[in-house]
Amino acid sequence: MHETVLTIALVPVLAALSIVLGLFYEGIVRNLKAKMQSRLGPPVVQPFRDVRKLLKKEDVVPKNSVAWLFKAAPVLALITTLTIVLFLPIGGFDPLLSGSGDLVVVVYLLIFPSLALTLGGFSSSSTYPTVGGQREMVKMMSYELPLAVIAVSVAWLVSGVGGGIAAFSFEAMSENVVWSLTGSLGSLGLFILFIVALTVLPGKSASLPFDASKAKTELAEGAVSEYSGRSYALLYITDCVKMLVFATIVVGIFIPYGISGFLGLSSVFATVADFAFYLIKVFLVIFLGSVFARAAFSRLRITQIVKFYWVYSTGLSLLGLGLIVLGSYI
Repeated sequence: MHETVLTIALVPVLAALSIVLGLFYEGIVRNLKAKMQSRLGPPVVQPFRDVRKLLKKEDVVPKNSVAWLFKAAPVLALITTLTIVLFLPIGGFDPLLSGSGDLVVVVYLLIFPSLALTLGGFSSSSTYPTVGGQREMVKMMSYELPLAVIAVSVAWLVSGVGGGIAAFSFEAMSENVVWSLTGSLGSLGLFILFIVALTVLPGKSASLPFDASKAKTELAEGAVSEYSGRSYALLYITDCVKMLVFATIVVGIFIPYGISGFLGLSSVFATVADFAFYLIKVFLVIFLGSVFARAAFSRLRITQIVKFYWVYSTGLSLLGLGLIVLGSYI
């Protein structure tokens, strides 16, 4: 009973923490991107200022839209994204809903923010959002396959430990670090899967070069072009939290290490050290998967995005899986 009450009490705390961290990392990404392009760039707190400004603006609903669906889509997108956080290990802590969901549930829930964005675009009855919604669906179907291959590959490795272990659970991945479960050939396969996961990150967070569904110069923000005020703020927050969520998934799968044991810390010092180390790991994943991509590449066409994920990312993920399987027999 007490554990249930504590879990319920921690849900809004974890949701608020995720929003703050998501906006904070988005500020870092925007600032670093500007620096890499020899621009001054906005301050790190700019996303917080943007959200505050949007929350004060009028929430306009298009005249010919399906009003209830148009207004519900941003809420659904944010709620499902924050729900994913409950199943993820954050800052060295076990998932808040540990034992109630695993990597399969997380991959399944990751579909809903994109689906909500698509529904919001379609419900606006406007050309640009409709095209943006179509692109979002095509993009989602493109990167789901390599993501599924990554999940299956890692679970296959963890399942080899035996003992009835839940292979898709983040707790099992934390206790049985995948790099220690295979040899040099399998480690090469895991490294390839890690690179593929980094390519999925900008697609999931709808950032350059995979933001064809929100192309400003082509579609005037595409799927979100009709949104304003509070609804647009919710969609903006959703994208920031999605970036944090997917980076946390990558950390939970490939870099589940803590640092307190290495430093010989205990008690509250161990907690603080592990949380700080988690923030550093998430930053490194976001830098490699998002900052560099935003700064170095221009926007891809939707056909190029599909080809990239279906041919290159999926091909590399299958190669990684093959190396892992082959490595287990050598």
